[in-house]
Amino acid sequence: MTGTGLALTWRKIPERYNLLGSHCDNCGENFFPIRNICPNCRRKGRMGGTKFSGKGVIYSHTFVTSPPTGFELEAPYAIAIVQLAEGPKLTAQIVDGDYEKVKIGAPVEMVFRKIQEDGKEGLIHYGFKFKLI
Repeated sequence: MTGTGLALTWRKIPERYNLLGSHCDNCGENFFPIRNICPNCRRKGRMGGTKFSGKGVIYSHTFVTSPPTGFELEAPYAIAIVQLAEGPKLTAQIVDGDYEKVKIGAPVEMVFRKIQEDGKEGLIHYGFKFKLI
């Protein structure tokens, strides 16, 4: 199978595996996912890559009890908008914790977990999720 497999997945979506984003040298703001143009100052050529620490706080959250196809075995689960320590916000699942403690402002850190798999013998997709700390 040419052009498919785990190595291709890691190369095509680096932000999923390394929590990579962009930093604008002009305005100093950080962005996730990676951007080529700063949405604030609109200047090309001033964007650089950055790796985020994986630390943050819950900005907003909800609980999923009726999951989409492929995630039925996960329910119920918590989804949150996480504001990273470096500024950007992203959406992620909250795992490995007491869901009664999932609150706005609760500190979290990134963990690496299975997201889904393509059938019983297919490719397994991994990525970031967050846990309460």
